[in-house]
Amino acid sequence: MAELSELTQSAGASVLDCVRGRRHRPDPKFFVGTGKADEIAERVKQLEVDLVVFNHALAPSQERNLERVMQCRVLDRTGLILDIFSQRARSFEGKLQVELAQLRHLSTRLIRGWTHLERQKGGIGLRGPGETQLETDRRLIGHRIKRLSQTLEHVRARRERGRASRRKADIATVSLVGYTNAGKSTLFNALTDASVYAADRLFATLDPTLRRLELPGGRETVLADTVGFVSDLPHELVEAFHATLQESAEAALLLHVIDSADPARHDLITAVNDVLQSVGAEHVPTLEVYTKCDLIEEPARIERDQDGRPTRVWVSALTGDGLALLRDAVVECIGGNRVRGALTLEPSDGRLRAALYHMGAVTHERSLENGAVELDVDMDSVDWARLLKREGLAELRLRAP
Repeated sequence: MAELSELTQSAGASVLDCVRGRRHRPDPKFFVGTGKADEIAERVKQLEVDLVVFNHALAPSQERNLERVMQCRVLDRTGLILDIFSQRARSFEGKLQVELAQLRHLSTRLIRGWTHLERQKGGIGLRGPGETQLETDRRLIGHRIKRLSQTLEHVRARRERGRASRRKADIATVSLVGYTNAGKSTLFNALTDASVYAADRLFATLDPTLRRLELPGGRETVLADTVGFVSDLPHELVEAFHATLQESAEAALLLHVIDSADPARHDLITAVNDVLQSVGAEHVPTLEVYTKCDLIEEPARIERDQDGRPTRVWVSALTGDGLALLRDAVVECIGGNRVRGALTLEPSDGRLRAALYHMGAVTHERSLENGAVELDVDMDSVDWARLLKREGLAELRLRAP
């Protein structure tokens, strides 16, 4: 409920009251029970409320029924987050993604604007103008959704070409992920000397930003700042922001930024991991970065597992403590994770050969007498594991070239 209050304020509304309830199952008509709906309606009347926000997903019919009882606008959690995203989007791509998510959400709620018109009842002479208007709206929204999806598909293809170019140039991508307002943009600016907008509010960053990250030893790396996650992230947003979230799924390393001063951080970690799984990024190596350690007076340090690999780094992006340790840990995580060797492919393995070329992993090819080919392969171990998973291969051994 504290997060819902913060989301509401982030959208520009003032929170006047909070009502809690408990049910074994949602009521089909009001989501809450009839008595609770009347209680909320009385509170709305007393406080002269303009908006009621539910911390759950409501069916279109439940929204309409609640609005009829409360005589004010009713919004569910999904609608609230979509509204915040529409306010925050700045880039062309971000605006397209938000519009697509909004239209997908709106397409199930079209009847709201036409309840004053007669609906189709069936039979000759009983087809009212409202049904015609609804069908027109649905068709127009369907056309717009199709155009937006096609445009975002071009964006996705462009991002994939950029990732392929970076892979070919042996430039690893490190992606910042984490719960919204965990401090990702502040850490991004501290690591790259960028000037990305950072603020102490939810969803301050919507548009992904890529910057060069200088690491010890002179290794070139790209750092990606992505949109923050939230528990119960609306499905429409996950679909619309797929091209953006793909930066995390295709990264060589994820820096999971965690607000160390947040008492509920363990629940937030679980929520972020759920979103990562939904976008196919659960297999990407992850380094936990606990930020704001200055607020809880924790020293900057690197924590390691039993094999000596870095698993967690404590830093303060505000004071700069631990940033050098974080760079060292990133080098350890991505420095030597390369797969190199020779691979023999039969003529029937054309799909695998094309995939290796698409990923920029083939350094040399030799033709054999039986029609097979021998490829010299050099690629990131994460990409190699991802390729094996995509092709359904349990194992593929490489020989010394």
